[in-house]
This record gives sequence, C-alpha cells and structure tokens, in this order.
Amino acid sequence: MHFEDLPTTPRSEELVDKAFSRAARAGRAKQGIEAQESMLQTAANILSDNLQNVVTTWPDFDLVDPFYYELADATLADTDVGGVDALRQHLSEVMWAGRQASHIKEEYHSRIREANTDTARKLRKQAFARLADVTEQVADDLLAISEARDALKTLPDIRADEPAIVVAGYPNVGKSSFVNHLTNATNETAAYPYTTTNINVGHVTRDRIRYQLVDTPGLLDRPTDERNAIESQAVSSLTHLADAVLVMLDASGECGYPLESQLDLLADIESQFDVPVIVVCNKADISRDVEADHYMSVKNDENVEDVLSAAIEAVGHEIELPFEQ
Repeated sequence: MHFEDLPTTPRSEELVDKAFSRAARAGRAKQGIEAQESMLQTAANILSDNLQNVVTTWPDFDLVDPFYYELADATLADTDVGGVDALRQHLSEVMWAGRQASHIKEEYHSRIREANTDTARKLRKQAFARLADVTEQVADDLLAISEARDALKTLPDIRADEPAIVVAGYPNVGKSSFVNHLTNATNETAAYPYTTTNINVGHVTRDRIRYQLVDTPGLLDRPTDERNAIESQAVSSLTHLADAVLVMLDASGECGYPLESQLDLLADIESQFDVPVIVVCNKADISRDVEADHYMSVKNDENVEDVLSAAIEAVGHEIELPFEQ
C-alpha cells in the first residue's frame, strides 16, 4: 500500500464554486424549467461525485497490510488528525455529504419539473443553498483528510509482500554501511516518521526473490524506554514487516556506546520480534570480544555476503508456484 498516489483533497469552498459555476454555464444553454433542472443536476452531480471520490480514492483500512496500518496510525497520531480511526470518521462524514447531495437533487428534481418557471427558479435556489450547506458541514473533515494525505504520502516505499530483513543496532555500528555495501546503487532513502534522518532501504535479489534490507535510524537504535509512544507504535509496525532481524554489535566500542548497552538493546529486540534474530559482530577486524552468530567487517569486506546469506536462509522465503496438474 502506497499513499503517495492519493489525489489532492479539495476544500469545501472550491467544490461549491466549481459546482455552481458549471451549473450557471449549463443553465445558460437552456431556458425556463429545463434551465433550472439542468443547473440543479449539474451542481448536485459535481458535488456528489467529487465528495464521494475523496473517499473512494482512499484504501479500505480493513484490508491494508498491518505494517502500513500501524505505520499510518502512528503517523496520524502525531498530527491534528489523531489516528486512523479519526481519519475513517472524517471519510465517513464526507461520504454522507456526497450522498446527501444526491438526495437533494432527487428531492428537488420532481418539484421543479411540476412547478412554473418562477417557482422552479426559487426551488433551484433553495436546493443550491442546501447543497452549499451540506458541503460546508464537512469543511473541517475535508481539511483533516487533506492533512492526513500530506502526512501519509511521505511514508517509505516498503513492499509488505516482499521479504524484509530489518537491520538494527545502536548508531555508528555499521548498519547503513552494511546495507549500502550490499545494494550499491539500488538502495533508496525516504522520509520516515518520527526520526531526524531518513530510512535506508536496499534491495538484493537471490534466486529470483527480491529482499528488502531495511535500516531504521531513530527507531531500533535505542532501548524501548527511550522511545515515545508514537515511536513505539512505529516499532510495532515493523514487527509486522520483518521476516528476520539483523542486530549489529560493535564490540570495540568505537561506535560510542558501551557493549553492555548494546546487549540490552539486543535483548529488547529479541523480546519484541517473533522472527529469527541474527546477532552480528561488525568491526570484527578490531574486536571480536562478544558472543555472536556471525563476525564480519564491512570496512574490509569480510564475511559480509555470508551474513546476508544467513539472513536470507533465516527468512526461508519460497516463490509461490502455480498449481501443477
């Protein structure tokens, strides 16, 4: 699920101006009662269609992958929108307004058709007033949806349907170097909520399967008790995404964090993720003074590919083949 494709959300006054200006043009093309009918139909259809389109362009959050659902919820919780549930309520209100516009059209259409020209004009004006009022009632909802769209369109392009290896560990242990070393020019950076840096996503392909290497600066690089509520929810979203976690340690302490703190973070991550957690000692050319599953040196290109192979094996992803008779 990628939110960057969501269209711009119109403001209520923009919709009303658009509807009534086009209705005026439609009315000038006809005379008498037909002109009033045409104006009503044009204005109501524009409002109904545009309001309902605001809603239908959004995904059904009941069907959104849990990773993106929690990520969206955490992102919106840090805005005036207040979370996915609040967004869904705003969308529901706008859908109501779109349907009300259709009902108003149906109600006044028959009344205008049965009236004389002067009465038809008065009825059409009444209908326009009600259409404008209904649209104005959801002005704040439209603004909230627009804010949600702006917040969510910057979420990282991570594919929930592709196996993901999340790379964790304290800052400066070599996470980004590891991802960049393996992915070369195929790595991407994108804005990630709640962090001061960008997420680093690299891609490697093995046996026709594309794997995502996800470095999450600002999230899995410090203990749980140092994260705020929104950051903790973002980590929770990663538990839905990760197929394996590589926790990188720097036994030399060159990263600036004591090994004891790094091991505490490792235990923290192991308690949160219900997937294979692989412990990797990086900078092994300087120090190997820690128990780990693998030892490597990204700087010297030692055992880097072996670590990747171990992570891929831990993921155990297999291509789904079509059923064979």
